[in-house]
Amino acid sequence: MPGLLSAMEGFCVIGIVILAGYIAARMQIGGSSAQMVLNRFSFFVSSPCLMFAILSKEPIFDIFHSSIIVAFFSAMLVGLVFLALNRMFFHMSAPDAIIGSLNSLYLNSNNIGLPIATYILGNGALVAPSLVMQQALFTPIGLTALDVTTKGKVSFKEIAKQPLHQPLLIGSLLGILLSAVNAWTGWFIPNFLYDPINMIGESAVPMILMAFGMSLHGTKPLQQKGDRPAIFTVAILKNIVMPIIAFLLAYFVMGFRGNVLYACVVLAALPTGQNVYNYAARYNVGLTFARDGILISTLTSPVFIAIIAALLS
Repeated sequence: MPGLLSAMEGFCVIGIVILAGYIAARMQIGGSSAQMVLNRFSFFVSSPCLMFAILSKEPIFDIFHSSIIVAFFSAMLVGLVFLALNRMFFHMSAPDAIIGSLNSLYLNSNNIGLPIATYILGNGALVAPSLVMQQALFTPIGLTALDVTTKGKVSFKEIAKQPLHQPLLIGSLLGILLSAVNAWTGWFIPNFLYDPINMIGESAVPMILMAFGMSLHGTKPLQQKGDRPAIFTVAILKNIVMPIIAFLLAYFVMGFRGNVLYACVVLAALPTGQNVYNYAARYNVGLTFARDGILISTLTSPVFIAIIAALLS
C-alpha cells in the first residue's frame, strides 16, 4: 500500500531527527539552553520564513480550500465534548477545563504538522488553513475565556492583538498576500529575495524536530494521578474522535474523496499543539495537565496516523 509505506517512511525520517535531538540532550550537546535556542529561532525566524516561502508560491484558492470547514467544525466539536465530559465527570475548575478543551482541539500545526504535511502528505501548505484558523480564531477565544475565568475581566485590546504577536501567523499572512497579488497581477517575488527566505525556512523542520526530541529527555509524565482520566480523555478526543469527526464531515457532508479526504483526516489526527502549554503557563493554570496531555497525544498520534494511512491512503 503506497500510502501506508509513504507514511511509515515519513515517520522514520521524523523519528530519526527527533532521536538525534534526544541523544544531543542526553549528551548535553549545546548545553542546557540548546532546546530553548532551537525553539525560539525556529518559532521567530525559520518557521515564519518557511510558511511565507510555501504560501507565496501556492495558488490562493488552494490555500483557502473548502477543507478548512472540516478542520474548524471537527476541532470545535471535540472542544465542546471535553467541556461536557468535564461537567459530568471530571469537575475541574473553569480555567483548567478551558485548558483541557484547548488540549483536545488545538493541532500541533507547527512542530509536527509541518513535518507530517511535508514528508507524508507531500505539501507543507496543507497545514496553512488550520494554522491561520487557530491563531486568528481559537487563540483569541481561548485567551478571552482564560481572562474571564482567572481575572474576572476581559482586556479586549490585548486579546485583539494576540494574533499579531504570532510570527507564524504573520509569515503565513504575508505569504497569502503575495499569493493573492500573484493571482491578480501575475507578479512573483524575485528569486534573489525569495531564495534566502526559502533557505532559512528549510531549516525550520529539522530544528523543530530536534528541539522536540530534546524536550523528551528527563520527562516524567502522569505524576498526578487525579489528572490521569482527563489526560487520557484528551488523547482519545484528539487522536481518535477528532479524526472520526473529520472523516464523517469530509466524506458525507463535503463529499471529499481521495487525497483531500486523506489529508483532512491525517491532519485531524495531529497531536495537541505546544502552544496550549504556553497559554497554561501564562495564566498559571493546568500546567501539568497541559504538558501531559500534549505528551500523551504526541506519543500516540503516529499509531493512529499509520492506521489512517492504511485505511485511506
